[in-house]
Amino acid sequence: MEQQTDEFEPVWAAGFMSGTSIDAVDGALILTDGEQIFEFGPVAERKYTAEERRVLQKATDAARAWNWAGARPETEFSAARSVVTRTHGEAWDSLISEAMYRPAIAGVHGQTVLHRPPMRGRTGDTLQLINAEAVRARLGVPLAYDFRSADVASGGQGAPLAPAYHAALLRMGGAGRSAAVLNLGGVANITCMRPDGELLAFDTGPANGPIDEWVESHNAGTHDAGGTFAASGTVHEDLVNQWVSHPWFAISPPKSLDRFDFNAGLASGLSLEDGAATLTAFSAQAVTEAVKRLESPPQRLIVCGGGRHNPIMMAELQRRIPCPVETAEQAGWLGDSIEAQAFAFLAVRALRGLPISWPGTTGVAHPMTGGKVLP
Repeated sequence: MEQQTDEFEPVWAAGFMSGTSIDAVDGALILTDGEQIFEFGPVAERKYTAEERRVLQKATDAARAWNWAGARPETEFSAARSVVTRTHGEAWDSLISEAMYRPAIAGVHGQTVLHRPPMRGRTGDTLQLINAEAVRARLGVPLAYDFRSADVASGGQGAPLAPAYHAALLRMGGAGRSAAVLNLGGVANITCMRPDGELLAFDTGPANGPIDEWVESHNAGTHDAGGTFAASGTVHEDLVNQWVSHPWFAISPPKSLDRFDFNAGLASGLSLEDGAATLTAFSAQAVTEAVKRLESPPQRLIVCGGGRHNPIMMAELQRRIPCPVETAEQAGWLGDSIEAQAFAFLAVRALRGLPISWPGTTGVAHPMTGGKVLP
């Protein structure tokens, strides 16, 4: 990663993330110049209500049915944008109520409802729902948003985008090239350093998404809390081996996934418990396959994202991956807030015109700036 030489006074920046698991809006403040992290600030979480989750899921379902063909489902999209504006505003209120300084800028990702990576020479597409003007008015500070479109339009994957922040965290902790960062959201992605010091990052496969979907399909909750169902089930290793033989896993990185490229239907016919156990093992084995293919395997794997709260997921990772696996908290980080912090970091990079994606992170031809800024 190239470093800027011009001086820029560090600022407090707010970041917000709503993932494909549709559980909450996470907010966080950091003090940063877009290159280094100087201080962690307050964090906030605004859980979605059942009705808000229904609206966002309906927009996601409508987007998948549309798939960039025919009339856009604007009724569903508009309703989802309203939810995004309201919930992010309330997360903002909670965040700044604990802040000593008013942020200079906010970075908001929006709600991803559809993502199609480039394939066979075809440019990809990505869609995050946000009414940027309404969010800017509600927050009352400059807003950075639309972080993925420029990368996708230039032939990149548009994901993952957190690697710039992951690298800053690794530098902050002195871990450098010896460690890799694994984020377990709906999809899993990994960030590591190449031997030449450049970043390599990519989606490794599904993480919590299919498990959450599996549990919901059995009317057993929104996710496998504490890995309870997986702990009571039996892993069908034959199915895990079959699933990781899918051609997608043989594609060289960088690469990305849509949340529903691998779904709960994989476990059709299994019991609730066996399905949860097998889908959890699949997510862990997908990471293992990715680590095996790295030119320089990490000596530590630091796990962030919601999946680290699942002790069965963590145990499967530790059992299958040939290096120590630890949580973000063990590394001194705020594991539930890393993606929100990342978009605060990216907001400052967007403000400065610094790259937010690289050939090794999204496959784009050259380092790309990204993010639009509403002053």
